[in-house]
Amino acid sequence: MNSVSQIPQHAATPLSQTSSGSRLAAKLRNGEFWWRTLIWVILVAGSVVMIMPFVWLVSSSFKPENDIFIFPPKWIPDPWRPQNYVDALTYKPFNIYIMNTLIIVALNLVAVLFTSSLCAYGFARIKFWCRDFWFVLVLSTMMVPYFVLMVPQFVIFSRLGWIDSFKPLTIPIFFGGGAFNIFLLRQFFRTLPEELADAARIDGCSEFRIYWNIMLPLAKPALAAVAIFTFLHGWNDFIGPLLYLNSPEKFTVAIGLATFRSVMRTRYDLLMAASSAMILPVIVLFFFAQRYFIQGVVLSGLKG
Repeated sequence: MNSVSQIPQHAATPLSQTSSGSRLAAKLRNGEFWWRTLIWVILVAGSVVMIMPFVWLVSSSFKPENDIFIFPPKWIPDPWRPQNYVDALTYKPFNIYIMNTLIIVALNLVAVLFTSSLCAYGFARIKFWCRDFWFVLVLSTMMVPYFVLMVPQFVIFSRLGWIDSFKPLTIPIFFGGGAFNIFLLRQFFRTLPEELADAARIDGCSEFRIYWNIMLPLAKPALAAVAIFTFLHGWNDFIGPLLYLNSPEKFTVAIGLATFRSVMRTRYDLLMAASSAMILPVIVLFFFAQRYFIQGVVLSGLKG
């Protein structure tokens, strides 16, 4: 009888523990839900704040000039003026500016993708004297601001006779391709199996052929990320063309947008339209290449 009477007491203990545990789990899940909701609200609010200037830019590109700076702002243009885009792109020779920019960007892409990947492969796969020291020395160049080197570089390029040409904006890129690009590609090459290179060496492949035929095709995600960075830098670069280009027929997109500002009168409606049109290629590029960009950054170990 005693043993039978004690059975419900022993059986009730795990049930109470189970119910209390389920309540605790429910509270934790509920707290996690509200915490996630708070994070999403903060992210959405931050995204809205960040995107508002871009929305105002696009909205102003369709407005008459007198409606751009009124307060409170009119987010929906009235009247709607798509003619601003036609006037903006014909007000200045943007066909020439775009062509000059694409020439510079194309040369920089070839230079960066080849030279930075070659240097990165050497630092990642080839053992040589003081390899780590030289790699740290290359990375240390990222700590030097561009404005410190601006005057010495201008003196060198002026004495070489490169002023008012694309040479200062393209030829130096062929010597290394940039420390950050070397670092990113080196990190990616280090993730590739060494057995692939060993098997190729057994078959008699040279080191350059291993780099060109085996490692480079496998590094397409990282190369895509580097290509996007290079395109954005070349498309948005303002300081370099401002320093070295003097002739209007050699101006780039960034300089062309700056020419809208005038001491006498600035056509802000055309400036907004031209700026919106010049942003479009960057948005399209990132939209179609974001998968490769994210994959290349993640696989190279650059997680922030």
